[in-house]
Amino acid sequence: MSLAEKLFGSFSDRELKKINPLTKQVLALEGKYQAMSDAELQAQTPALKQKLADGKTLDDILPDAFAVCREAAWRVLGMKHFPVTCTGATSPRCRPVKARPLWQRCPPI
Repeated sequence: MSLAEKLFGSFSDRELKKINPLTKQVLALEGKYQAMSDAELQAQTPALKQKLADGKTLDDILPDAFAVCREAAWRVLGMKHFPVTCTGATSPRCRPVKARPLWQRCPPI
């Protein structure tokens, strides 16, 4: 480990410091969406699309979008995304700049 890594952390450490607050936001929204009925949860997709149309960015709606997705997966599939899944999915390298096919969203390092 170099002196610079000891002082500033590795690249991975610095990236995780940026991403972990977003993951915590997603997990904090869990109770809000658990309390919603199925119809209310389904209504979140058009509401999020409307927020985008009103000028919000993907970064602005990302925590809510992931929390809705996580709750929907739990209700439909009986499986919930692990927190590390949210961490990986919210990584800046995996965010689509424009609509691209899924295989191009997370380019290899």
